[in-house]
Amino acid sequence: MAQIFPEWTNKLPTYLAIGVVVLAAAAVAFVWYYFSPWYTDVGYRPLQPVPYSHKLHADDLGLDCRYCHNSVEVSPHANVPPTQTCMNCHTLILPESERLLPVRESFSMKLPLQWVRVHRLPDYAYFDHSAHLRAGVGCVSCHGNVAQMKVVSQKQPLSMGWCLDCHRHPDEHLRPHEELTDMYWQPPADQAEYAKKVRMEKNINPPVVCSGCHR
Repeated sequence: MAQIFPEWTNKLPTYLAIGVVVLAAAAVAFVWYYFSPWYTDVGYRPLQPVPYSHKLHADDLGLDCRYCHNSVEVSPHANVPPTQTCMNCHTLILPESERLLPVRESFSMKLPLQWVRVHRLPDYAYFDHSAHLRAGVGCVSCHGNVAQMKVVSQKQPLSMGWCLDCHRHPDEHLRPHEELTDMYWQPPADQAEYAKKVRMEKNINPPVVCSGCHR
């Protein structure tokens, strides 16, 4: 009796099983990357109301981060500078610049500029800037070298896994207090010894339990 289906159809279930496994793996890989903060968040660079260049101010002119973000060492939050901070300089420097018109209007009308926050954690995650700076974690560890950014963009995913990696292995991120805002500081050859010493002196023991960040 002649066969209804050709011989190659005997392997069809095997091909289908392999296809399902490959498609499932591809779907997992797709979601793993394209739904992760490395893809969705890193590189985020919103349009700001004023074209402020961190490279000009922090690198070329050498302004310290804490001149504008002046509460970062004593507050959980890194404050957005008020317009008065801008006008401390720009009442004399480029006072008629068209690009700075929104700044002058904000100052004269006593209305804050609507800066768009670049680095933003979910509301269910607690992050204390002052605690990290007291420990010796520099700005560049989370924000990247903003002194080289004409327009600030997000350089790290700020995901739970990324934070936990640092909490488990903080040594490479610890630096002397006077170097906190130095974007070009490099760990010395004896960084491991320094980190061990400072962790003992400051009792640095980053939490890795849920309640450390979710309160």
